[in-house]
Amino acid sequence: MRLLLYISLAALIGTCSSQPSLLDQVLEVGELRVVTRDSPTAFVTGPEGPSGPEYDLALAFAEEIGVTLVIESVQSVSEVLPYLLSGQAHLAAAGLSITDSRRDFVNFGHPYEMVDMHLIYKLGTGKPRSIDDILDRSIEAVAGTSHVEMLVSLQKVYPELTWTENADVEVADLLAKVAAGDVDFTIADSTEFNIQRHFYPDLRVALDLEIGDPLAWAFPRGSGDTLLSRADDFLIGIDRAGTLARIKDRYYGHTDQFDYVGTRNFIRHYESRLPRYRAMFEEAAAQWGVDWRLLAAIGYQESHWRSGAVSPTGVRGIMMLTEDTAKYLGLKDRVDPKTSIFGGAQYYARQTERVADSVDEPDRTWMALAAYNVGFNHIKDARQIVAWQGGNPDTWIDISKALPLLSQRKWYTRVPFGYARGWEPVLYVNNIRSYYNILKWITANEESDLREFDIPEDVAPPAAEKPEESA
Repeated sequence: MRLLLYISLAALIGTCSSQPSLLDQVLEVGELRVVTRDSPTAFVTGPEGPSGPEYDLALAFAEEIGVTLVIESVQSVSEVLPYLLSGQAHLAAAGLSITDSRRDFVNFGHPYEMVDMHLIYKLGTGKPRSIDDILDRSIEAVAGTSHVEMLVSLQKVYPELTWTENADVEVADLLAKVAAGDVDFTIADSTEFNIQRHFYPDLRVALDLEIGDPLAWAFPRGSGDTLLSRADDFLIGIDRAGTLARIKDRYYGHTDQFDYVGTRNFIRHYESRLPRYRAMFEEAAAQWGVDWRLLAAIGYQESHWRSGAVSPTGVRGIMMLTEDTAKYLGLKDRVDPKTSIFGGAQYYARQTERVADSVDEPDRTWMALAAYNVGFNHIKDARQIVAWQGGNPDTWIDISKALPLLSQRKWYTRVPFGYARGWEPVLYVNNIRSYYNILKWITANEESDLREFDIPEDVAPPAAEKPEESA
């Protein structure tokens, strides 16, 4: 019945001057119906429930106007606008670029994100220096996107430019094809590429086709501007309040590189912050049978040894324990430094105990660290994927390749515990391994002036990746 009401209301648009505004319609039915797409850059559903940057924004908007959010998810970007224009949704929140062709059918609100449009290639296949260098090579793009419109505009200048359009895939699928060598190039927005590159490390940006491409919510043309204006006010307000930045950090903050500068900051914090907590780390580590330097490395990765640290998702303290974890461990004050450190040691020890007996060190440690970050059930899912792929689920090297796949629909829909931002535990473990190695090196040279030393290459973390200069 409610769906029929929406369709009836949509049919009235443009035919009756006395009809309620779109905002009044939303308020009257008490629901904001939003169409989005199944993508880590928009909306996904995992064991902890729905998430994604578009979901977070739409939910906050629905709460502000006092209605219930109803999400309608489609599989591809080409389905978004037809669904919106069918009258089954009030707005589309799906990472849509503002294009002239789309303006023929929808009105766009205030841009809430600016992305760069990249031409992507595989390292070692020859980096093009201009469009002239790609005219005789294969390009595939997702049909119905601003990426195709970009190719169409380029073809006016380069008539020999050709490409293939695919309506049955997402950008992530085409990035996989480039990584596999099945196609030479594809086009990806910077947000999508920054997520996907963590499990396709050979992919690189060949050319920037557009800088600062705006993304915005879309509203049906002829529906008035009441809901659009209210949404604009909301987006501008959360941008000024810093909420929009926190949402972006939650989903894209992991793209920050860990580099040599980070190593120097680590040494400075070792001298200025760690001394007040070192005895606590040593005591907790002794109680739970953990190397104190590994425990301290976890603490630095989690909070940079700041007892008052709070993440955008609400975890707190030096060891960044969630409220549920604190309750599970029986902790009364997860912000208290000693309580947090002892709780973190206990929680890490329990993750170690859950790792299969067949897993040897150091793989056992790396898997326990990953479980500390993403949850042990997702480690179990990654082990299942490794087994399906014919790998060895007792080795971290295979697990670290499988974990990022938990953010891909074709994999997370096949495992019991669903979607996870699986690249994060891999980066998490790699960072902690680097911090741990540096701590071992520092403690072996504690009587030396650290400022007079360079970090040996075998303990320093990898430098931030630099753009390829030539090919």
